[in-house]
Amino acid sequence: MKNYLTLRRAKSIIKGFNNSKVLVIGDMIVDHFIWGSVRRISPEAPVPVVDVTEETIMLGGAGNVGANIRSLDGRCSVVSVAGRDEDGEKLNELLSDIGIKSDGIVTDKDRPTTIKTRIVAHHQQVVRFDREMRSDPKNGIIKKIEENIKKAARSADVIVISDYAKGLISSSLVEFIVKEAKKKPVFVDPRVEGEGLYKGATLITPNSSEASLSSGVDIKDEKSLKEAARELRKRYDLSAVLITRGEHGMSLFEDKRVTNIPTVAREVFDVSGAGDTVIGVMALSVAAGASMREAAVLANFAGGIVVGKLGTATVTPVELIEAAANRLGRK
Repeated sequence: MKNYLTLRRAKSIIKGFNNSKVLVIGDMIVDHFIWGSVRRISPEAPVPVVDVTEETIMLGGAGNVGANIRSLDGRCSVVSVAGRDEDGEKLNELLSDIGIKSDGIVTDKDRPTTIKTRIVAHHQQVVRFDREMRSDPKNGIIKKIEENIKKAARSADVIVISDYAKGLISSSLVEFIVKEAKKKPVFVDPRVEGEGLYKGATLITPNSSEASLSSGVDIKDEKSLKEAARELRKRYDLSAVLITRGEHGMSLFEDKRVTNIPTVAREVFDVSGAGDTVIGVMALSVAAGASMREAAVLANFAGGIVVGKLGTATVTPVELIEAAANRLGRK
């Protein structure tokens, strides 16, 4: 990694975050965590009894991408859809608390705000239950979404599409986003889907499983990994593909260059939202003038930080600089 990025250059990129603006478009999620401990099994059924000690509510999905950007001092605007309900109000409060305006979020009275509730005991997730609607928003809602995208895209340096398969992101909306981007970079955190959904984007950031299923290539070694990346780049007409590989780090595929970046996580507690951190840091770094390779190295550092935290986590500039110093040397 010393050949890809120096500490001095890393600091320069991170310093530039506060002048960089990212537009995040995608599925907003409220992440609800119930924390507790388990000391006994229920006499009613063979399940653990969790003694609740704490509850937290955080931004998830596209909201967590925005939270990571703001935590790193970047500027962020969001476009999404939420329900006209209590969870939707909470979503707006959470965005306001970190300095993101919610005027880009369209309220749909026929749609609940997506909320994921996780019960965690002794650092282990016991169960998760979701309340959501995955159908496509109605045409009237989509028209308002497009109006908000058109307005917000003008001032953005980079656009992120955060697709959690809740119905908002469609091939027609992606086509609209790419058109309104006017050649600005469009980065996608994708779901597994059929042919062509993200065509025209600049970069997608699937994990190994998503890349395998989307490309139709069974990834089992470096050769098949490259084959999957080639197929994805060809299918979506991409400039680059960044495949996150868990304990194997991540691999960036550009025109004639493959960059393998080893993992930096010391201990993994929770992978919730790690992909949000990766794409948020990628987008913010490129907006601050980094190359794809430099951005990927910083995103890898950031991903290694958040998986060592519990819950949907974010990264600060101080943490990112410290991680870079530990890996790149302190000179």
